[in-house]
Amino acid sequence: MTGKGTEAPWYVCHTRPRCEKKFAALMQAEAFEHYLPLFTSSRRYPSGTKRFTKPLFPGYVFAQVPAELKSRIYQQELIARAIPVEDVARFLSQLDDVRKVIAAGVELTMIPLLGRGRRVRVIGGPLHGLEGLVDDPSNPKGVAISVDVLRQGLLLRVPADQLQVLP
Repeated sequence: MTGKGTEAPWYVCHTRPRCEKKFAALMQAEAFEHYLPLFTSSRRYPSGTKRFTKPLFPGYVFAQVPAELKSRIYQQELIARAIPVEDVARFLSQLDDVRKVIAAGVELTMIPLLGRGRRVRVIGGPLHGLEGLVDDPSNPKGVAISVDVLRQGLLLRVPADQLQVLP
């Protein structure tokens, strides 16, 4: 993180796909306070295991930018929009919590927050692309989703990390 002061507003910057690190580099070059939480992920391949450094929140970088300089964050077209943070104290407290988790080096997996009746799409595995409604978000083995097929319901066990929440 770099600094410009504490009076400037904070923004949740929604980046274009796979532009989080480039946008964080722009914020560094502009000397704007910012935070891009990253974590290390491992993936097994037939040739061995590879490690990747990935954004904890894909598509988002948090930045503190003086209002009069806000236009500078759009200069390289790396972000789609900047959403102002309304409750800055709570936001900064949550960022501190995220920093602690990252610093602890514990293994973590991002999963969507799911509620009964929430529309989701399967983004991994053999059911990729399937859409449905969350039926039982508390099931520890996955999430049961119901899919309307010929006006019948199908209950499927799908791991939560393979689901994308739909608007």
